[in-house]
Order: sequence, then structure tokens, then C-alpha cells
Amino acid sequence: MSRIESLLRAMTLEEKLGQLNLVTAGQAATGPIVPGETTQDIRAGLVGGVFNLWGRDVVARTQRLAVEETRLGVPLIFCLDILHGYRTIFPVPLAEAGAFDPLLWERTARASALEAACEGIHLSFAPMLDVSRDPRWGRIVEGPGEDPFVGTKFAQAKIRGFQGERLSDRGALAATAKHFCAGGAATAGRDYAAVDVSERMLHEVYLPPFRAAVEAGCAAIMSAFNNVNGVPMTSHDKLLNGYLRRKLDFDGVIMSDYTAVTELVEHGVAADLVEAAALALTAGVDMDMVSGAYLRCLPEALARGLVAEADIDAAVARVLRLKERLGLFDDPYRFATPAEGVQEAHRQLALDAARRAITLLSNRGILPLAADVRRIAVIGPLADARADMLGPWSAAGAAENCVTILAGLKAALPACDLIHCTGVSIEGDDERGIELACTLARSADVVVLCLGESAGMSGEAACRATPGLPGKQRQLAESIMATGAPAVALLSCGRPLTAPWLFEHAQAVLATWLLGDMAGHAIADVLTGRFNPCARLAVTWPRDVGQVPIFYASRSTGRPPDANNFYSSKYLDCPVEPQFPFGHGLSFARVTLTNLRINRLEFTLRDEVEARVDARNESEVATEETIFLFLHDVTARVGRPLMELKAWAKVALEPGKSKTVAFTLTAESFSFPGEDMEVMFEPGAFDILVGLSAGRKNLLTASLRMIST
Repeated sequence: MSRIESLLRAMTLEEKLGQLNLVTAGQAATGPIVPGETTQDIRAGLVGGVFNLWGRDVVARTQRLAVEETRLGVPLIFCLDILHGYRTIFPVPLAEAGAFDPLLWERTARASALEAACEGIHLSFAPMLDVSRDPRWGRIVEGPGEDPFVGTKFAQAKIRGFQGERLSDRGALAATAKHFCAGGAATAGRDYAAVDVSERMLHEVYLPPFRAAVEAGCAAIMSAFNNVNGVPMTSHDKLLNGYLRRKLDFDGVIMSDYTAVTELVEHGVAADLVEAAALALTAGVDMDMVSGAYLRCLPEALARGLVAEADIDAAVARVLRLKERLGLFDDPYRFATPAEGVQEAHRQLALDAARRAITLLSNRGILPLAADVRRIAVIGPLADARADMLGPWSAAGAAENCVTILAGLKAALPACDLIHCTGVSIEGDDERGIELACTLARSADVVVLCLGESAGMSGEAACRATPGLPGKQRQLAESIMATGAPAVALLSCGRPLTAPWLFEHAQAVLATWLLGDMAGHAIADVLTGRFNPCARLAVTWPRDVGQVPIFYASRSTGRPPDANNFYSSKYLDCPVEPQFPFGHGLSFARVTLTNLRINRLEFTLRDEVEARVDARNESEVATEETIFLFLHDVTARVGRPLMELKAWAKVALEPGKSKTVAFTLTAESFSFPGEDMEVMFEPGAFDILVGLSAGRKNLLTASLRMIST
């Protein structure tokens, strides 16, 4: 008899339900604490896992309560939201996605796992895999952007990084793919709001990253707060049991989000908490986060016949199996051993990640800064904002470890006279500092305008109906630019910000996002030309909130936008085109693509299609370029998007040099969900489009035909 079978036979109903109970520790100024009632519940065997608790001593003390003071000694699992770093804070995921570098994504997750495992964490509530095409939604900052193919690669890389080769290794963390699913399509971009999407959108856009996560071996999945087409995800039997368990054969733990089980009553699908607990359990949710509904209400649900004891046993077995895979039964006090010099190595990785996450959006020749610049005015509320550089979900990170933009520029330009003022606050109506800011600007060779959002303006419950510059920052920026001083604008933010006037008037604009510990050094390296920017947008950047949701992979209409046809799909008051397309990003080099060719004009599913393109660096600056390959199924039974990303490649080019870049497409690249949502292949014509972004004007195109399946 296995260990898990023996434990299940020995457990009382109350002890079984305890394993399904995930609780949070408290937060104090000095660090995490365990509330008294939680301590009592652990001693009684009524807790299966704890989150928001870290540190070797407090974790060991808490684990001792479960292992040494309960009847069966089942260890706890310790969890934490580790989205972009644990002690060392890396760029927020939306920024890091712009590196288009799965190895980098994996390395930052591995570093985070090692740091967290040293302090007793076993499971990360990450990666966040919600595809989002709406910058109003605060949680767009936590994920890989708008494209499901990018989401699949991001999922695979992060899970490899967190989990390593074996979950039982001391430096491994169990990964939790969240939030399943479609939270990024929330109505009006509001967190927790209802989601109404077609089956096609689910299967083409929102489910693929989770499928990739399951195939990569993720240990856990967290269900989303939102409903999907009227059914809350916490009780969505069709998607949890049907899609995850049966179709994908996922055998890991499914957990609810924070209090989401009890919220089924507010959703209007459960009459009381007993029904809510029963609905969640029978839909496939194993662990109840924080609400306590399973512990309090499943006994009554069992008595009413709403659940069977076999349902409870199956959920408990999955939780115990995860603990066994983590090696907790053999070593409940497992801690990774910190390696000498690892913290400094992680800070160097954070610097590299931050530099690779900065997107140069526009540049009228002012960057990199000229060597003869002697006086720089560093102006704006984000110039010296340590805590805001961390971004949301900064785990055990500390603001004092953050390098601000001002500090980074001082370190990079010791001979330069740097003058600084905030001008205005991030939010608020006080404009009194603008006059001083303008005075400083007039005396400077260059102004570095540090604008954007606070860390708290992105993430959960941080949605914005008008995602432009908050407070009086626009007034500050316009006043500075009215002085005639050359201005470089830095946008520290967790989402694209609608500011077309800024792109029109500033000499350069960079999306510096929320870059973590090494933000200031990374930004200084780019501004001075020590690092050639190479990030590309993982999300389309709108001109105006009225364009939202906006994304490159749209389907055609019978009346596509046509300036010469009044009755076509366009706006009266705004261009249809975004401010910047998906994949946009400039560098200090100039790369041209030529000679797109493919190895065959006709193919079957047994054939591989190889596309090649020549990339040439026309400048005198070495560069790293990202080249995208999109596919268009010209005529299909189900109308296909005008462009679908199928591959990308990164190429390093020395000045004046050329390289040939090759892409290989397999049968999967040409598939799509049919009318029954099952994978299908359809013979016909396809276009291959290759370019430096999804901007259609500069794409190279080749055509081929599938002749049979």
C-alpha cells in the first residue's frame, strides 16, 4: 500500500478537509507572522498549506507544528506569489516578455526559485498566463502580453525555470499556472468582471498557454475569479474537469483564487456556502484558498449528498501527491543551501534582464546621448522612486536594494552635472513644482523626463479606465517641452499608456516599464549607448482608449478599413492603426530584411517548410534583432486572423554584416481549431510574412499551398 493510500485510510474527514485548506499568514512591518488562530488550526491538522510566509526560522517553526504536533504529521506546503523575483526583483513579466528570449525567462525563474527555496518556499503562484489585449486591465503587467504563441513559450520557459529537473530537488519550486482562464478578457478591463468570449476565442487565444503549461509538467493550476460565459471558473466543470483533467490529463493540484469559493454565492450560482463548496469541489478545485468553505461546509455537503467522499479523497490524494513529489514527507524542513556569490550573480542577471526589457519606442536622433552633454535635468515623479521601480508582486524584495533612474545616471555619468526635481507627484493636482522644473530644463543640455505610474497602479485591482499619464504629469511634460529643451521621456509603467501628444513632441520615448532592482543602471546603459536597446513590444500600444481591445491578430471584415470608402471599418475621430504595433521596438542600429524564400511551394503534412531571410546591419553599431514570422491562412472554412505568430528568431549582427535566418514550420503551424474546436488541417493557400514587427507595411511575403492532409 502506498504512503498516500495509507494516509487516506488513517485520516478522519476533518483531517482530509484540512489538507484542502490553504491559508494566509499575516503581514507585519518586520515581516510575515502566523496568526494565533492559524497556529491552532495547524496543530489540529486543519491546514494543508500556508502562503505569505517566508524566512528559514519562521517557516521551520511553522512546519514543526504540522510535522511534530499533529496526529499524522503531514507536512505543510509553503507558497508565495513569485511573479518576477523573490529577493532579487527582475522586470515585471510584461516587460520581460518583450525580450522575446525564452532562455532569459527561464533563467530569471530559476534564480527566483533558488532564492525562495533557500527560505522555505515550496510553490510559486506563477507563471501568470492570461493573454490580455486590454491595457485598462491592471493584471496585464503580470503576463506575457497579447499573443497566445508567446504565452506558450513563456509558460514552458517559466515552468522549466521554477521546477528544474525534479520537484524533489531542494532548489525547485512547484509552478502554478494561473489564472485559468480568460481573465484578460474581463468586461471593460475591470478585474473580477464577467468574461463573455466565444468558444473559438477560448481555444485559439486563452487556452493554449495553459495547454503548454500542462505539457511542460506544471504542478498546479489556479482557477480564475471571473466567470466565463456565465459560469464562474471556480465551478466550471466543463473547463476544469472536462478540459484540464480529461482532455489534457492534468493530474496536478487545482486551487481556487483568494476567497473565490465563497464568492460563488455572489456570482449567483450557489444558494449558500454549502452549495458553493460542493460546486467547487465537484468541478475539480482541490484546494480552497483562504475562504475556509471546504473545512466548514463540505461535511454538510456530504450529508446532503451534494458531494461524495470519493470526491474528497481524490482531491486530498492530489494534494498529498504534490507534497510527495516535492519530497516533503522525506524532508519536511527542506531548504536550499545558498551558494556563495549567488546574490551578486542574480543582480547581474537582473541588470541584463532589465536592459533587455527596455523598448525604444521613438527616437529623433537624440539617443544615445552625445558625449559632449554636460548638464542633464532629470525631472519627474519617477526619477528617484525606489519602491515604484519594484512594480507589483515584489515578494520579499526591498526598496532599498533598488537603483533609481537618478542614481543610475549619476553612476554612469560622474562627470556630468545632473540637476533634479520631481515637478509634480505621480498622482494629485499640485502644479507648483512645474515652474522650477521648467527653469532647470532651460539650463540643461538635455531633459530626461521620468513619467508614468506608481507600482500600485498595476497588478490586481489596479485597473484604469483611462490609461494615460495620471495626475498632472501631462501638464509637466508639455510645459517642459514648451521650453524648447530637448526631452527624452521615460515611461515607467505596467501597461501601454495612451499619450499620442508625447510621441509627437518628445525627441525620444522609451517604455522603461517597472524594471526591478537594477532599473536605474539598465536605463542609464541604454541612454548612454553602452547597451543597444533590443526589446520589442509584446502587446500592441494604442493611440486612444477608444481603440481597446486592440491586437495585431484580428480577423478581416467584409469592409476592411479604407480611407476612400466612408462605409468601411474605421473611426471618425481616430486612426484605426495603433500608436505602435506588436513587436515594435527601435535600436541604435538599422537592420534591413531581404530575399525571403521558402524551400517548397507545395507541401503536405509530412513535409517541413523552411523559410529563410537575409538580415543586414546597415549601421555602424552592433545590434541584436528579433525577426518575426507570421502566417496567414488565405481561405479556410473558418475565417482566420490576418496574421498569426508562428516563430521568431534573434540574430546578433556586427556593423555592416549580414546573416541568413532560418525558420522551420511543421504541420502544427498550419493547424487551427475546426468548427468542433478539434485540431484540423485544411488544404489551400498560405502566406508567410516575415518582418521586424506586425506592422504590415514592412513585411516580406511568400506564398505556398498545402496540397493534401
